Amino acid sequence: MEEQQEEMSFWDHLEELRWTLFRIILALFIFAIAGFSFMPWLFDHVVTAPCTSDFVTYQWMCKISSYFSFLPDFCNDAFQVKIVNIKLASQFFTHMTTSFWLALLLTFPYMMYEIWKFVSPALYENEKRNVRWVFVCGTMMFFIGCLVGYFLVFPMTLRFLATYQLSSAIEDQVSLDSYMDNFLMLIFVMGVVFEMPLVSWLLSQVGVLNRSFFHKYRRHAIVALLIAAAFITPSSDPFTLSIVFFPLYGLYELSAFFVKPAPPEEDEELEREEA
Repeated sequence: MEEQQEEMSFWDHLEELRWTLFRIILALFIFAIAGFSFMPWLFDHVVTAPCTSDFVTYQWMCKISSYFSFLPDFCNDAFQVKIVNIKLASQFFTHMTTSFWLALLLTFPYMMYEIWKFVSPALYENEKRNVRWVFVCGTMMFFIGCLVGYFLVFPMTLRFLATYQLSSAIEDQVSLDSYMDNFLMLIFVMGVVFEMPLVSWLLSQVGVLNRSFFHKYRRHAIVALLIAAAFITPSSDPFTLSIVFFPLYGLYELSAFFVKPAPPEEDEELEREEA
């Protein structure tokens, strides 16, 4: 296989890349059509599920809050977010774009496989083992991040913002475009954020990052992550803030675990600075 790969010309590589992109686009197209067909059901049971009080996250939080009196009340059965459409073509375009994003999410593992198949012939055996681990872990972390975004970050953000009241004269109605923008942004942002350990590992492998960086800037990172958590979930209560902050901080420490240890001289310098 390696001898055959070495004999391939530039145009052969270009042709292989063209077919790789074609297969990825074809998979996206097929999943987008399937998503378009099932989208009305998915919209009712998945996309808009956090709009009502019977959403699974609210039920869990209700049970937890019954044991701890200082937690916010999640047992309000009257909670409901009304989504309205104010543009003529919004429902159609939302149907199209949501189908595309769903297809992108579902084909992500296949995309990683196609990219791996394209680059793997040029790697040595030890490099193949490392890169295979990178692709598998990167895919898993992305999906875990999306699940955290859907079941935790987005419902908490939605519940706080939908129940926040500036004046009793203002009736809360959320536009379809506003809801979908926040829904897709928070879920995919959390998927990308959960790639932080993988990115840190890659930077460590090329010599850009080592463990001393995480030790040196831990205090700065805690402040930055608290600000990020407050931005993602703009709630005034510590509980809602903490359920977003602690996963982010856990990713920071996990990133520090995966990178290479610092050289002895950097560790000594860091200890002198802390002293």
